[in-house]
Amino acid sequence: MVSGERLAEWLGQLVRIPSVTLAQAGPRAGTPGEAALAKAVAGWFAELGGEVHTEIIAPGRPNVYGIWRGQSDQWAAVDTHMDTVSVEPMLGDPFDGRVQNGRVYGRGSVDTKATLGVVLGLLEAMHRSGRRPASNLLIAATVDEEAGALGAPAFRDWVRRSGIPLAQLAVAEPTGCVPVVAHKGVLRMQFQVEGKPSHSAQPQLGANAIPAAARLVLALEAEHQRLLSLPPATPLGPPTLTVTLINGGSGLNVVPDSCSLSLDRRLVAGEPAEAVAARLAQLASDACPLPVQAQTLKQIDAFSQDPESPWVQQLAQWSGSRPAVAPYCTNAWAYGGLARECVVIGPGSIDQAHGVEEWVEISELEKLARMYARWWELID
Repeated sequence: MVSGERLAEWLGQLVRIPSVTLAQAGPRAGTPGEAALAKAVAGWFAELGGEVHTEIIAPGRPNVYGIWRGQSDQWAAVDTHMDTVSVEPMLGDPFDGRVQNGRVYGRGSVDTKATLGVVLGLLEAMHRSGRRPASNLLIAATVDEEAGALGAPAFRDWVRRSGIPLAQLAVAEPTGCVPVVAHKGVLRMQFQVEGKPSHSAQPQLGANAIPAAARLVLALEAEHQRLLSLPPATPLGPPTLTVTLINGGSGLNVVPDSCSLSLDRRLVAGEPAEAVAARLAQLASDACPLPVQAQTLKQIDAFSQDPESPWVQQLAQWSGSRPAVAPYCTNAWAYGGLARECVVIGPGSIDQAHGVEEWVEISELEKLARMYARWWELID
């Protein structure tokens, strides 16, 4: 329905508009954030016959939603995030969007402007032919997936306020066009151990925060080992806990009055992030001999979808694969209960994301375009 050449052209246009997430913007990022890309996407949606809605999520960071009315009262949706990770370590021009050796290159080419390019190609073909999809289509271009995760919950809340009953929701990530039905969530926390300073020649007058923090580190490592010993409840394997940062002390001759440490806790289905955070805060209080303050930095629940559901099985058949699971987080964490069926799916491999060189095979774009055209019943 859409040629690989045209899909590559759409993707190249998207890559050439920088959209590095604000938290990772550096000297090579161009204009950081998603504002320029959101403006372009909103314009294309309008040109291609969509009802366009924009929602400011943070200053200069709008989600863009397009609606195309179908032939029934059913609703299908696609969410593809517009932001990319840093371009500072990349080789060459990170935004050239060049086509070479059957691939499209540049930051975002696989994560996840690839899906957005496919969607734009299909919408263009649909608009030119005058065809309507079987279901009403809702296409969301969201912000801030790579850092603060603000765009997805805002889209979820907009759908609910709008009263749109989604039947199917595809979340764009590079999965080789295989439907992914589960991924772990993540909880990131920081603990601040509060001691008392004194001269190191008289340590008995102080309260050393570093040994107290070390007791906490050992307790957290014991918790990690306990998690690993649990029988796997899902195909994702057991939950994990990793102490990732530690910092304390102010001088070589001063008893440290504070020490901070941070952790990354990976969650599986059935582990609400808030409940796990509360348990870890209690563990810290019990294990640490000095006062300790716990702060949650980020929490994303695990995602899980029944792999035997009809749409998942249909996508798997079209992709020539079995439903899979993923080790990374996606916007799907925010969409529990939003749609009857939800999958993570997109062209290309996660192996090509976030690296010094990013690319996607044009054949992968063509494969997803065929799958989406069948999903929207634009072809048999």
